[in-house]
Amino acid sequence: MSVTRTAPETAEDRDARPPAPRRPPGAARPLWGTVAFHTGAGLLSVLWLVPIAVVLITATRSFDDIASHGLGSLPHSFTLGGFRQAWVEGGQQQALVNSLLVSIPTVLLSLLLASMAAFALSRYDMPLRRALLLLMLSGNLLPPQILLIPVDKLSEKLGIYDSLYALIGVQIGFGVGFYVFVLHGFMRAIPPEIQQAAVIDGAGPWQIYTRIIMPLARPALAALTALAFTWIFNDLLWAITVLRSEDKMPITASLLSLQGQYVSQWNVIAAGSVIAAAPTVLVFLRFQRHFVAGLNLGAVK
Repeated sequence: MSVTRTAPETAEDRDARPPAPRRPPGAARPLWGTVAFHTGAGLLSVLWLVPIAVVLITATRSFDDIASHGLGSLPHSFTLGGFRQAWVEGGQQQALVNSLLVSIPTVLLSLLLASMAAFALSRYDMPLRRALLLLMLSGNLLPPQILLIPVDKLSEKLGIYDSLYALIGVQIGFGVGFYVFVLHGFMRAIPPEIQQAAVIDGAGPWQIYTRIIMPLARPALAALTALAFTWIFNDLLWAITVLRSEDKMPITASLLSLQGQYVSQWNVIAAGSVIAAAPTVLVFLRFQRHFVAGLNLGAVK
């Protein structure tokens, strides 16, 4: 029986040996840190979802069930009667139509005007363009409470008080400055060589805006669409400032009258809240990817 002996490793052999694979950065994280992170994130998610679950469960319970067992008890019934009451008798149907009649045109007109202004300010050497941009943005820095009376008096002087046109005009006026600021930062990051190539090919400003800049700005426009629709649809302050008629109130203002009409019927109030939140949830789910990415729009790269 023979025993094979290996020669001792030399310095040359150690140098020729391939380097050991590096561990990824996340592999060095302790196990307890990962467990703590996921536990904390899970608890925060539960705390966030519990009120939503309570509202949904309350909306599907009957009034007798809530009156007999209490609002915080487990459900003993399931009914959609609260939704019917809120939708038909509570006026949520007309209020939802009013909200959509205000939100959709306002979003479209605001983004159209903001994109045109941002295109001019970001792609051309205009005099005082920085001052104009700061002037548009400064309007969003004013507290809306100090402008309630001027807006109310101005809408009366213009003859549009207590109409949806007044609410649309107010929403456009106070939102377009922020949209210009965001789109300006996005359009300014587009390489100027693209515009120069279009000019060489004979494209005018309108063709550059519609065929080049706007298609490239679709991610920013999609994010702003979700943000603007959420803000306008959920607005309450301007609605109760320029509107008085109950049949013209949007759905957020209609919830106030719903609470006064059904004081103790928590299932109807919860059903009305679900109806009011459904459109914004659908818009957010549709533009979720752009909505999250929109938090970084206009940032310096």
